[in-house]
Amino acid sequence: MAREELIAVFTPTGFYLDTAQSESSKTYYNQELFQHFREAPFAALYDLGFLTPDPLFSPGLAFLADISTEFVRSIARDSDIELTRRAKPASPEMLLELLHRTPYVTGMEHISFDWLRGVWENLQSEFNSQLERSGKTVEEYLRSRNESIELVGRVFFHLVEHKTENFPFAFLATYSTGSSRKVNHLPLRRAIKEFEGDYDRLLTLLSTVNRASEKSEMIAGFAQSGELFSPLGLSAEEAYTFLREVTIYEECGIVCRIPDWWRTQASPKVRLKVGERTPATLGLEALLDFDARAYLGDTQLSREEIEALLSESEGLALVKGRWMAVDHHKLRTILQTLDKVEKMGGVTLADALHAQMGLGSSDSAVEGELEVDNGTWLASLRSRLTGQRKLTAIKPGRGFKATLRGYQQHGLDWLFALREIGFGALLADDMGLGKTVQMLAYLERRRSETKGAARALLVVPASLLHNWQREAERFAPKLRVRVIHTGNKAFSPKEADVFITTYGMATRLETLAEIDWDTLVIDEAQAIKNPSTRQTRAVKALRAAHRVALTGTPIENRLADLWSLSDFLNPGLLGTARQFTGFEKNLREDHAGYARLRGIVNPFILRRLKTDTSIISDLPEKLESRQYTSLSKKQVVLYQKLLADLSTALEIAEGISRRGLVLASLTKFKQICNHPDHYTGQAEYKPAESGKFLQLAEICGTIHEKREKLVLFTQFKELCEPLSRYLHGIFAVEGLMLHGGTPVRSRGKLVERFNQDEQVPFMVLSLKAGGTGLNLTAANHVVHFDRWWNPAVENQATDRVFRIGQKRDVVVHKFVTTGTVEEKIDEMLSGKQALADAVIAASGETWITEMDNRQLLDLFRLEGAA
Repeated sequence: MAREELIAVFTPTGFYLDTAQSESSKTYYNQELFQHFREAPFAALYDLGFLTPDPLFSPGLAFLADISTEFVRSIARDSDIELTRRAKPASPEMLLELLHRTPYVTGMEHISFDWLRGVWENLQSEFNSQLERSGKTVEEYLRSRNESIELVGRVFFHLVEHKTENFPFAFLATYSTGSSRKVNHLPLRRAIKEFEGDYDRLLTLLSTVNRASEKSEMIAGFAQSGELFSPLGLSAEEAYTFLREVTIYEECGIVCRIPDWWRTQASPKVRLKVGERTPATLGLEALLDFDARAYLGDTQLSREEIEALLSESEGLALVKGRWMAVDHHKLRTILQTLDKVEKMGGVTLADALHAQMGLGSSDSAVEGELEVDNGTWLASLRSRLTGQRKLTAIKPGRGFKATLRGYQQHGLDWLFALREIGFGALLADDMGLGKTVQMLAYLERRRSETKGAARALLVVPASLLHNWQREAERFAPKLRVRVIHTGNKAFSPKEADVFITTYGMATRLETLAEIDWDTLVIDEAQAIKNPSTRQTRAVKALRAAHRVALTGTPIENRLADLWSLSDFLNPGLLGTARQFTGFEKNLREDHAGYARLRGIVNPFILRRLKTDTSIISDLPEKLESRQYTSLSKKQVVLYQKLLADLSTALEIAEGISRRGLVLASLTKFKQICNHPDHYTGQAEYKPAESGKFLQLAEICGTIHEKREKLVLFTQFKELCEPLSRYLHGIFAVEGLMLHGGTPVRSRGKLVERFNQDEQVPFMVLSLKAGGTGLNLTAANHVVHFDRWWNPAVENQATDRVFRIGQKRDVVVHKFVTTGTVEEKIDEMLSGKQALADAVIAASGETWITEMDNRQLLDLFRLEGAA
């Protein structure tokens, strides 16, 4: 049973909490937290840092908790905080670490260095203002928020390398003193003089040292002998003891400044450089050359040098001019790993990627203390696919009737680059950026270069069948396209270049799985996100030389979706389902896991955003697209009946009555195209009975996933409520509605709420009531559900969203029902822009009444209906 779960949605300037359906019985939902984030998001985020994160937090909410927790920790670790009473900016290292933790969630593309810095600055403001209002010391304030917080003291322990033979390290204890304007760090012995006569303050300062003395014999000895207050020379053995106890000192509240090599040194590893040369075969099973070397930190060691270290005692050793910690057990482990690797005949690309990601391998020979580095060929391949190096330019076939934009040309080049090396591709461009056009350019190129020998299969949602068919006719007319559907299942692979079918047919028609397709494309690829469904299994069973998936939404909030898509495109890339589940479970503790995952999948995912400045500069600000839909069986019957009635009526109608008859019929045809119930007056409005309703669900599903906003226009007031009710079901949140019956005094409040409340996802407006005078710039999607055949009126309505104050590109979706009067008038106006601009702008739709009977019946006649 689906349950509500709190998820975080990230925006260009911040974030908010939303709810999502979860199939897990263990989901996190807290109404009080939800409301707090809604009213004061940064105050709520700040408060989150003092709480223990719930293990049932969604990944996005857990990420926000991580940011706030690190902020609170940074305050507690700031030895100067009592003096300055101001939170410090985040270090570049901290921002980079947080950036690497970014999960796969809604709006993740907005999270950047600047975004994180802005969030951190808001947390600083919250802390500074709350501390000032409290009137407490920092320690008192933090303890009042969470009594378990340990505030670091003002004492520092320093350990540095010292160039003497007997005492190669030097130790010094210091403390911080001063005021909020200037903080100084002085040797600890100066504190005795500064606090002379104020024994309590001196004891407070040294309280962290006293705690450390209780846990460390070394510090206790320094304190008792008085050596703690003077510079000391330490032997390598003493320095090793000190370094191993650093975590104890820090837990006691002492700040430790030690050599970087101790904190950053990794365990002994075998580094495997893989893919120096181009392999004989390509794909995940390609056998790559490799070179194995043993390392201690960044220092390479030979087998003889490791064995020499094993003959010495454990501790600090000067190896090739650098101090390192020698651990016999770990050194023996890398020797064993080195032995296993050297016996291997080769490493597959899959094994190399799994090791880089931390998945482990099905081959026990490559398990162990391994790090995998890319060799020259593999590094070059990655840089090409991720856009760091230019790809080979691919020209669309001569039959392609469009000019690709720069980023679209790159998409075509990228698709062919992946094909060349035997990998599937996920084209995940933002809605409106032309995934269909790029795919048609690819298919036309394959047709052209194979002289019609390549066969492609497109699997799409039923509502997009006609859209693909019409776009192919428009951009690649030389492609022979064949639609496979329930009423027309029998086909021969030789009768077309491109076959288009639905997910339902792919599940039922076994013949599709018996053909070796040149290219297999799935549109709205989220349809196979659940690996256990029959539909997903059927699609994965289809055979093809190259697989491509299209989606307008990234894989968000559920990593299992990413695994399923990857398993379709490149089986084995992310390991088995069990391996990936184990990897996902460790992500909460393994902060670098998301970064490693992106490193593996990014070469096979191409996603461009309308918000990307490099894309915006190459785009018009208003992206218009036709959404072609088809009539349901019920709509066909009603349409044919109305056409027959009109034919009879036209024989006797004259003058004004004829004009009224034509305009009334035009309205009725539009109603039938919208939904049968709109024409018959029924109130049920089943989505399956209308191609437009099904198409609207496809578009809005993507908009909802991205948490963007939609404005929908219809010329019919009576359709506003059914559409609003339908959209409520899709977005799972109630939207707004404005039509002629909406009181004028309420309209301003509706507009204000739509623009200011991020939780309101849509507004449905009647064209006459909402087509002028309103500012709806919070939306960046416009749907013209039914068409008012006057471009000026439609543009005026679109300009409620596309106007001054709009900061994003606007996508305009114009619904057109194929084979009907809607498509014919749309084609007529598109081909005769002068007619549209001059005649229709002045006369509205009355120009249609000037046609003779034959022209009218041709205009209304239903084409292509069974």
